[in-house]
Amino acid sequence: MKFESFGDNLRVVVIGSSGGIGAALTGELAASPQVARIHAFSRTGRSHPSAKVANLTFDFTDEDSLIAAAQALEEVKPFDMILVATGLLQGNGISPEKNLRALSYDGFTKSFEINTIGPAMTAKYFVPLLRRDGKSVFAALSARVGSISDNRLGGWYAYRASKAALNMVLKTLAIEIGRRFKNQIIIGLHPGTVDTELSKPFQGNVPEDKLFTPEFSAGKLLSVIDGLTFEDSGNLFDWAGKQVDF
Repeated sequence: MKFESFGDNLRVVVIGSSGGIGAALTGELAASPQVARIHAFSRTGRSHPSAKVANLTFDFTDEDSLIAAAQALEEVKPFDMILVATGLLQGNGISPEKNLRALSYDGFTKSFEINTIGPAMTAKYFVPLLRRDGKSVFAALSARVGSISDNRLGGWYAYRASKAALNMVLKTLAIEIGRRFKNQIIIGLHPGTVDTELSKPFQGNVPEDKLFTPEFSAGKLLSVIDGLTFEDSGNLFDWAGKQVDF
């Protein structure tokens, strides 16, 4: 794709590059002639074939691992984009709660660790690596179901709450960063319903035209990022570029 609001020789970090959307983002970025280098982080160190991609292993639930990763990137900063493409909805012994009786400490703990705390701690160590002399973006995958005002169906307590908390982290970070750096944009992104392992058990009621491939969603999200301005910082946007109310 063509980035209209960025220059050339872009340097990008992708956190969660082994997941469906993370891998697709890495692939789309690698295909752009404007992107010079991608540092792709995941727990598995999944190998991406492009020579532009440095495949790196780390765990954002381990602060020492985060510190080591950020220190390693000090030598090659600044970065134009830092994209956090992580998320937990089901698996690891948890699933979205249908009612109050299904709530568990384990479900809430794991959801907040992956969906809120991990991205927040990543921001702590990685946002200082962003470019300051031109447009740069820190973006994290959120979800429309994390919108309090948009909650019409209930259920999914831990996932909704952890994504709502992520939205608050991003909003608060945007306010802090905005006081000092007018080129840095902090944003949440809703990718739509994407055909990945995260959504697979819940795709039955999704219309065919609303179930996206990871590549489609990744391309749309990068287009949204390209269109962002500083005034957008602190908000949540969906894959079509529409702002989602908190």
